[in-house]
Amino acid sequence: MTKFSRRQLLAFFGASAGATVLAPAFGEKLLSGNAANAVQPLKFTPIRLPHPLPIYTQQTSYLATGIGQGNVLKPSANAQLSSYSIIDDVVVPPEYERYVIVSWGDRVFPNQEDYFGYNSDYTSFIPIDGRSPNDGYLWNNHEYISYPFSTTVPGFLTDSGLGGFPTSYPLIIGRNLPEDRTNIEVLGEFMYNIGGSVVRIARPNRSGRFAVVRDPNNRRIHGLSGLGINRDRTDNYKNITSWGGRSYQRGDNNYLIGTGPSATEVFPLSSDGLGNKIIGTGFNCSGGTTPWGTVLSAEENFQASPSSFVGVQELVKPNGTQTSYIQGTTGATFGLVGEKYGWMVEIDPSNQSFRPRKHTALGRFRHENIAVRAKAGKPLVGYMGDDRRGGHTWKFVSSGTVTNPTDKNNSRLFESGTLYVARYNPNGTGQWIPLKLNTPTNPIPPSTLASVEIAALGQASNNGNTRLPKRSGILGQTENGGSIVVTIKTATDSGGTINSYGETEALPAYKGKKLSDFYTSQGAVLVDAFLAANLIGGTPTARPEDLEINPRNPNEVFIAYTDGAPSGDGYPDSRIFVVSKYSAKVNAAQPSGELFKIIEDSADGTGATFRWQRFAKGGEAGAEPGDGFANVDNLAFDSQGNIWGVTDMSTEAHNGFTTGANPEVLRIDHRVVGSNSPSADDSNFNVRTSNLIGVFGNNFLFFIPTSGPDAGEVVPFAYGPPRCELTGPTFVGDTLIISVQHPGEEVPFTPQQTLSRDIEILNLDGTLFTQKRSVPRGSNWPSNIEGNSDGPPRPSVIGIRRKQSSGRFV
Repeated sequence: MTKFSRRQLLAFFGASAGATVLAPAFGEKLLSGNAANAVQPLKFTPIRLPHPLPIYTQQTSYLATGIGQGNVLKPSANAQLSSYSIIDDVVVPPEYERYVIVSWGDRVFPNQEDYFGYNSDYTSFIPIDGRSPNDGYLWNNHEYISYPFSTTVPGFLTDSGLGGFPTSYPLIIGRNLPEDRTNIEVLGEFMYNIGGSVVRIARPNRSGRFAVVRDPNNRRIHGLSGLGINRDRTDNYKNITSWGGRSYQRGDNNYLIGTGPSATEVFPLSSDGLGNKIIGTGFNCSGGTTPWGTVLSAEENFQASPSSFVGVQELVKPNGTQTSYIQGTTGATFGLVGEKYGWMVEIDPSNQSFRPRKHTALGRFRHENIAVRAKAGKPLVGYMGDDRRGGHTWKFVSSGTVTNPTDKNNSRLFESGTLYVARYNPNGTGQWIPLKLNTPTNPIPPSTLASVEIAALGQASNNGNTRLPKRSGILGQTENGGSIVVTIKTATDSGGTINSYGETEALPAYKGKKLSDFYTSQGAVLVDAFLAANLIGGTPTARPEDLEINPRNPNEVFIAYTDGAPSGDGYPDSRIFVVSKYSAKVNAAQPSGELFKIIEDSADGTGATFRWQRFAKGGEAGAEPGDGFANVDNLAFDSQGNIWGVTDMSTEAHNGFTTGANPEVLRIDHRVVGSNSPSADDSNFNVRTSNLIGVFGNNFLFFIPTSGPDAGEVVPFAYGPPRCELTGPTFVGDTLIISVQHPGEEVPFTPQQTLSRDIEILNLDGTLFTQKRSVPRGSNWPSNIEGNSDGPPRPSVIGIRRKQSSGRFV
């Protein structure tokens, strides 16, 4: 377990803030160089999670026993709990309150047929006057849709047993959806429910609650915004300009535009014939807020598949255009060409005349968020992550320089610059490699990526796989576009068809060339940034989700790597990340994410080299190493420099239960080795390392104090309703604004049932104990706190504040 000394923390977090302007924390001043000396101990009771944490041996903790009810437990050397019951609520310390600001389905727009979108994610607050924390525009991303929205949602399984249970769409929106999953209204409603919302929120004074305010600027920017421009096409999509007869279902002209190389070199080649006009934004996960008051919204899982049909085509040709439409997806239904999705999108919440734009110089990949650094006289710098297993860590440096960091003309700096991918070295150093046409190709061999796991276990998960662009004439390929899989050794299916190519045969054809040998333009390189980065030797990493710049030292960037396990997309470099469990010891390290930071060697962040360190390791606190969290996702710094994180544990394993109408108990065995192996007590059962996240309960919010008596500890602050994810934390004065995404996902919400099981957990000393765990099968939140105990769950944006507010959150 980690416990830093004050001296270590000051050294780790840096001593000065510099003059760089970062994303604003409204209503509070960021730390200055000597502010740490004035920091007071945090005065509240940490919530009690089901697993042991060192903080519970040192401080009292709050164990919730019902909605708004709980007991304060004294500190004890024995931090284990023999039983634990999950509460269907957002549980916060007793000194704080939580309240709903806005929820899915709320009609808070000038057109009363419009409604607030589904699965809230990133939040941003833009003050009306540029300063006040009491009145401003809230931007909220809407990432995707999932059951219980309807039984036609992507990924819905007919054998899940959910077909006969109530769904939430008719209860919230007031009408039924067609049951045909290919119906254009169904697909249109799915696309309408993603994207984002602008709503004005205000409170009467600093100690009040936020509420939505009617404002002509309140508006939706969704997956089909601008669908009306299809009428300008000459292909079969010219008549696809609506998805229903209601006012908001008829295509408008609120299209988006692109900037940068792909907008000028690729989009004119797109099969839609619309040039630089783009229909909608979707799959919006996290994002960033600029110092000049705009929002950057990240398009993440835009890719389509037959099972997840709300998407477009990710695979592209050498010129950057998609290889084809995937039938059965919304891309094919509405004519959304793949190369126009997967970008960072800029929106000005306070200015409707600002046409949202996709900045292609920032690259196309599964964007999670962006952290912006703007200093007068210096180039604009942005840090980003590609949220996929084997995804990369990125930096953008603008060609031009910042004049005034609060000048809205800075948006133009995103239109031209250099995109870099990080190359991590095992010795703690790293390089930024530019994605330029003349950059040499040198992919990292799978055997190198997997070398640590091979040394420990004699084999590699997924055969150490990586992906490279498919080109005609290489390895006997006859198609130009898409990707091939390269592994340590060639793998074939039962019929002898090659599934992946061995590195000895494959890599010579990809080494010693330039990106210009694989792509026809710089714009095409940026469209295919993930594969291009693999080509030039960027490090495949462990799902980089959130990146945040340290307010004390802008040369330091904290990165949440959510999950180290490999998948079909790629294999994180095992020399840098823990990718599986390397030992049968029950307290061996768990591949459940890590918190890193990189330190730029250059003073302004524009240089080509950096250093990296691990700050905290995911896994139970009794593991070596392990700090008591799993799958850290979004990050935020508060006004005193403490770092906050939310977890993104898979819905499919919360509390050790599967999803569906009859959730099954997942086998949790701390003796598992690798990614999965037979159970040590019954070889008939396969046990996955990922099942270990079941010990942590629901997704939760924690922070790590950077000063004071608890510095370096993981301090749990809140947990969410069953099957939810807490996302998008934003500090506004005395309030933390945060989203509650997908409560009750993939399980019935009525009738409610209680699930019970015994669960194996690590104690702080690395030994095992068994806990009796009880958890609601699904969630009724926030209907249950609004007087409807059997009502549907609704993704929502909430506020958390001290009951006796002093004007500050901490």
